Amino acid sequence: MPKYYEDKPQGGACAGLKEDLGACLLQSDCVEGKSPRQCLKEGYCNSLKYAFFECKRSVLDNRARFRGRKGY
Repeated sequence: MPKYYEDKPQGGACAGLKEDLGACLLQSDCVEGKSPRQCLKEGYCNSLKYAFFECKRSVLDNRARFRGRKGY
């Protein structure tokens, strides 16, 4: 589940999504015996992975100045 912060987390625009993605991977049963990177490639936490990708892409997108960044 995503964490909603009262104040922005430190570490950049997509820090909240990055933290939630890491927590999701560490809580999955895939991590036992494998690295979190291997679990991501196998498809665990796909929705958070996609949301993190969209957030990072919106940082580079010039239209984000008007629409705001995706993610939290």
